[in-house]
Amino acid sequence: MTQTHVPVIAIHGGAGTISAATTSAEQAQAYHDALKNIVAAAQAMLLKGASALDAACLAVELLEECPLFNAGHGAVFTHDETHELDAAVMDGTTLAAGAIAGVCHIRRPVRAARAVLEDGAHVLLAGAGAETFARERGLEMVEPSFFSTEARRQQLYRVRGTGRVVTDHEGATMAAAAAATPSPLDEDKKFGTVGAVALDMHGHLAAATSTGGMTNKRVGRIGDSPLIGAGTYADDRTAAVSCTGSGEMFIRVAAAYDVCARMAYGGATLEAATHAVVQQSLPAVGGSGGLIAVDRHGNLSLAFNSEGMYRGHARGNEAPLTAIFA
Repeated sequence: MTQTHVPVIAIHGGAGTISAATTSAEQAQAYHDALKNIVAAAQAMLLKGASALDAACLAVELLEECPLFNAGHGAVFTHDETHELDAAVMDGTTLAAGAIAGVCHIRRPVRAARAVLEDGAHVLLAGAGAETFARERGLEMVEPSFFSTEARRQQLYRVRGTGRVVTDHEGATMAAAAAATPSPLDEDKKFGTVGAVALDMHGHLAAATSTGGMTNKRVGRIGDSPLIGAGTYADDRTAAVSCTGSGEMFIRVAAAYDVCARMAYGGATLEAATHAVVQQSLPAVGGSGGLIAVDRHGNLSLAFNSEGMYRGHARGNEAPLTAIFA
């Protein structure tokens, strides 16, 4: 008889600078509500027997459609006032993976990443080639303006004047300071990536990640999110991991894979492995941010070294839990 596992879903909507003192209840509640509803939708799928890959992809797709987060609609702008989106998915059962990078017409980047996985010929497609592939697969295409919001445009204007490249939740302290209005997670000091990890009742793991990148980034910049092993990884033997943070540093330490490697080769627990990566390896190279991870036993880690991380999770049929602050 096949053993049934208690399904687990976890999501993140970015990490970064958060000030509890300047957070209004209304602002925080909008994030909590969005996170809770998205967790609940993926949780319902898992409880009906859906695969971890299906649940993780659904959660990220819903995060992409929510303008509160830096992925899909609501993505940040490049220095040239354009959008370049990245996404990746990985199936822990087969180690199959798919990713797309630097696209600006694919409405749901995570669907394109999954299509790359299912096609199987390649792992990562970028730019015009990725968009041609998406069109051939019948995925919904949009004009780049679909991803734009006025809040993100103003964020670019604030940051571009400083000559800096900042992560998504880094450009709102500048806004809050200028307007003297509170922001739940300083939008100009927020690492704007969304992601999901899942364990299904069949014991399989999966991870999915999507991002609009960094505000004022150079056109053509690719971060850790679509790089398998850096920002996204899943292996049924160990864990599923989705990262959010200063992407260049996550790439340098192969953050997502390192969690799994510490478990596979060093016998570390999920908690010990994620702590080592987030609190030791990343800070050693100046890396800030966090990650979500679930292991094959259903253990969960939502680790970050920044002031906060938008996150939510649910186990079995228990009510979803969400959090912003440490």
